[in-house]
Amino acid sequence: MKSIPIYPTSGKLPLTTDEPPPAGAPLLDKRGRTVHDLRISITDRCNFRCIYCMPREVFGADHAFLARKELLSFEEITRVARLFAARGVRKIRITGGEPLLRKHVENLIAQLAEIPDVELTLTTNGVLLPKLAGVLRAAGLHRVTVSLDAIDDATFRMMNDADYPVAAVLKGIAAAEEAGFGPIKVNMVVKRGVNDHCVTDMARHFRGTGHILRFIEFMDVGCSNGWEMSAVVPSREIIERIHRVFPVEQIEPNYTGEVAERWRYSDGGGEIGVISSVTQAFCSTCTRIRLSTEGKLYTCLFAQSGHDLRTLLRAGASDSELDRAIATVWQHREDRYSEIRTANTKGLQKIEMSYIGG
Repeated sequence: MKSIPIYPTSGKLPLTTDEPPPAGAPLLDKRGRTVHDLRISITDRCNFRCIYCMPREVFGADHAFLARKELLSFEEITRVARLFAARGVRKIRITGGEPLLRKHVENLIAQLAEIPDVELTLTTNGVLLPKLAGVLRAAGLHRVTVSLDAIDDATFRMMNDADYPVAAVLKGIAAAEEAGFGPIKVNMVVKRGVNDHCVTDMARHFRGTGHILRFIEFMDVGCSNGWEMSAVVPSREIIERIHRVFPVEQIEPNYTGEVAERWRYSDGGGEIGVISSVTQAFCSTCTRIRLSTEGKLYTCLFAQSGHDLRTLLRAGASDSELDRAIATVWQHREDRYSEIRTANTKGLQKIEMSYIGG
C-alpha cells in the first residue's frame, strides 16, 4: 500500500498580514464566510476501525499513534477556543478519533463550558457513554452526536471492524438520554453495496424516539478509504427511499451554514437529516474550521495541509499574537473542494479523517 500522510511532519506557520479586525469583530474569509463552528480533535486513537475512516490495513496493530507530548493540553485547547469564541465561534464540537478515549475528557469539557455564548457538543461512537454520559453532562456538555452505521448487527460489526455490536451503541444512546442529553443526533455514513440496505430500517428504528437520524454521503476524506463515486448514495436517493415508506417533508435549517438538510415525517414521527457534501456542495456557506490533535488549523475537511498553532502556543505567544495568526488563517481562506471535486482531485494527498476530526 502506498504511504498515507496521516500525520503531517510539518505545517505552514500562519502568514503575516495587516492588523486583524478589532477584537470582537467577526472575521470574513475571501468568499465572505464568517467563522461559526470550531471542531477540535483531542485524540487520534479510536477503539473502532471503521472502513471509511480508520481502515485496519492502515491503522493496524503496528500503527504508531501520536505521543502524548505531541497532543495539545486541555489548557492549550481552551486558550485557543476562547480566542475563536471572541471572533464569532458559537459552536464547539469535540471529536477524535474517539474523544472519550482521552483521559479525563470531562475536565476539558468543564473548562470549555466556562466560555460564554458557545454551544458545546461532542461526537462519539457511543460505546463509552454508559460510563461517561452523566459525568460529561455534569461537566457542562450540551449535546451528543453518536455514530451508528447500521442497525443490522452483522453489517455494523463488519463496518466498525472491531466486533462491536449494535447493542453497545444503543446502550450508549440510552445512557446519554438518561443523563439528560436530547435530542441525540445519530449519524450514519451510507456506502452503496455495504450498508445502504439498512437505510429504511434505521429510519424505522429511530422514528418516534425523539432522536434525529442523519444520513451522510460517503466522502473522499483522506486517501486510505478507497473512495469511489460509485459507492456514494446521493442524499436525494436516501430521501426517496424513506419517503416511499414514511412520507417526509423538508423543513428550514436552524441557522445559515447548517450542513444537514432537514426533513420531518409528515405524520409527526420526528426529524431526519441528510448531509450531501458530495452531490450538493455547501462550500459557499461553510463556516467551519478544525483544530487537529496536535495543534494545526485546517480550513477544510479535504485539506492537504494545516497551519501550526502549537509552535506559537509553546513559544510563549501572547493572546494578541495568537489572535492575529487565527485571523490571518481565516482571512486567507478560499476553500471550495466539494465544488471543484473531479476525477483529478481524487489523487490529492488529503489529510485523514481520523486525524483532522471529521
